[in-house]
Amino acid sequence: MVIEFTKMHGLGNDFVVINAISQTINLSSEQIKAIADRHFGVGCDQLLLVEKSEHDDAEFRYRIFNADGGEVEQCGNGARCFAMFVREQGLTTNSVISVETARGLIELIVNGDQVTVNMGIPDFNPVSLPFLEENQAETYDLMVNDVVYAIGAVSVGNPHAVMLVDDIDGIDIDTLGKAIESHPMFPNRVNAGFVQIINRSEIRLRVYERGVGETRACGTGACAAVAVGRLRNKLDEQVTVHLHGGDLNISWSGEGYALLMTGPATTVFQGKINCE
Repeated sequence: MVIEFTKMHGLGNDFVVINAISQTINLSSEQIKAIADRHFGVGCDQLLLVEKSEHDDAEFRYRIFNADGGEVEQCGNGARCFAMFVREQGLTTNSVISVETARGLIELIVNGDQVTVNMGIPDFNPVSLPFLEENQAETYDLMVNDVVYAIGAVSVGNPHAVMLVDDIDGIDIDTLGKAIESHPMFPNRVNAGFVQIINRSEIRLRVYERGVGETRACGTGACAAVAVGRLRNKLDEQVTVHLHGGDLNISWSGEGYALLMTGPATTVFQGKINCE
């Protein structure tokens, strides 16, 4: 089976994007892992499928698969690439695009090379992640490798554990991020974010993504970091998030309002791959 694909990235968080409207696509987890392999495949953090939506209020269905072959609920950087892809492929001429995801509808707004994603209202209820805590709180004590860490927990379409640190460069993210990602308190695993607050409108962020490892950027991680920081009254409504791959702008007016994420999406190349 030969598949046409497009390689894209959002601030270095890279994707293989596949048009599953004009092609019949039925990939196994092993085939997805093979495509994502950086030595023997195309190489990517996530594989994105563009499908027809059966929802009356959505133009497309957006599906996301991590490099380990597992399907996940949401990816913010991927959503921006999704919007740019369907426009570049001539699948829509709309600048405001409604898309169906595993967690409901999201709205994508294209403005030149920038895409704003309405990420919906953040959910701090532990059940939404899921997180095995009985009561919702601003912070939780999490025992990791015999050390207790204070974390925030929020779902922004996918689950995030957020830790405030003095210096993100001093974090052993491969060890600590992996331990949090697979912690038994998160039965479906979790994305682990490490936040350094520069001032009330500026933060630095590193994210260990569930099923991927550390990526150069994480859109949902940036949204989660701002949501947790705002909940603790440490950040203002408009925040610039500095990631290894570049900057994202996150806006959140507070409880009951949707998170808005703005950033670039870039096409790298197009190709074909034989998936046996």
